[in-house]
Amino acid sequence: MKLSFIIYKYFPFGGQQRDFVCVLNECIKRGYEVQVFVISWEGPIPDGIKLTKFPHEKNGHLRKLRHFASRVQAVLSAQKRHLVIGFNKIPGLDIYFAVDPCFAEKAQEQRGKYYKFTPRYRHFINYERHVFSEKSNTDIFYLTEHQKDSFTRFYPNFKGYFHFLPPGLTHDRRVNDTQSKDVRLKGSKAETVRKSLGLNSNDLMVLQIGSGFKVKGVDRSLRAMGALPSELKSRVFYVLVGQDKVRKFHRLAKKLSVAENFLYLGPRENVPDLLAAADLMLHPAYAESAGYTILEAVVAGLPILTTASCGYAFLVEGANAGYVIEEPYQQKSLNDAFTEMLEVLRRLENSRSDWSLNGLTYGSEGRFFEMPKVAVNKIEAIAERKSLAS
Repeated sequence: MKLSFIIYKYFPFGGQQRDFVCVLNECIKRGYEVQVFVISWEGPIPDGIKLTKFPHEKNGHLRKLRHFASRVQAVLSAQKRHLVIGFNKIPGLDIYFAVDPCFAEKAQEQRGKYYKFTPRYRHFINYERHVFSEKSNTDIFYLTEHQKDSFTRFYPNFKGYFHFLPPGLTHDRRVNDTQSKDVRLKGSKAETVRKSLGLNSNDLMVLQIGSGFKVKGVDRSLRAMGALPSELKSRVFYVLVGQDKVRKFHRLAKKLSVAENFLYLGPRENVPDLLAAADLMLHPAYAESAGYTILEAVVAGLPILTTASCGYAFLVEGANAGYVIEEPYQQKSLNDAFTEMLEVLRRLENSRSDWSLNGLTYGSEGRFFEMPKVAVNKIEAIAERKSLAS
């Protein structure tokens, strides 16, 4: 069976990209012919795929996206009909893997009244409508019920199929019985990480992981840092990991008098070690369809403070592995919860918190690692239904 995958940009450190490459590898493992269309690709290319890059040849972001979509469609129209899977919303998809939130909802609820008159709005709403129109035959893979509810609310005439996917953590995020004795108790790897960052044994390490710092709420995190009581603040270090421009956040940290407590590491591959080294995960995102970082923290036994706008926030509540700031968001609510959790963790020192123990218990279930196999099983079934399985 031949499959085509479409994603605008691949780089190794994004949640969308992680889902993409996990599904891709499962398809290759099953022996399928796989071609991939991208604008850009950073990092190793998996064996067994045909990668086609259509780099930017037009000025202006929206023109570049339209140019990419038209070139992909031209290639596909010249090939024998086969299943096309998109990780971004563009016309002509058989399957849309819904990593991004509903654009219509975002435009209505998070943007000003004049946003609908902008070229950016017209472009993205047009592409989303192609996927969710009444005449669309696209199948939708979704990660949380909030996503499905949003799409069905804004596109009530869409008659395509929705398919729920379980979380898809990679197995290196799983804590086994031997590791769990070290995790949250500052084992050898964790201690190495902390020493490399210049942290003392009585310092509290607050970790945030994610690319796209604006939407991930890094400004909210820094404001929570700035609101800490002076004595506590001197012991707390905010460690940011991910890929994005960071200069304006350094300026904000300086303005809030927390620049010396702000450590930016850039993208990192040793995430399990960082999870083990940290005392608290902070993830106050403005919007997040799922948020694998949240689940990674839970299953690693790392207490977490997040916002209800994140798709996987319900897992934090279900596991009782931390606090969730409810909507409508208030910075004071985050500040207060942040201070409270840090005070609890400071008193415990090297003992595990209930949040940590609850997360480790919750994470011992295997259901958080099944997504790639479930997704490809569904791809096979859809190909059969659409007579594209040969």
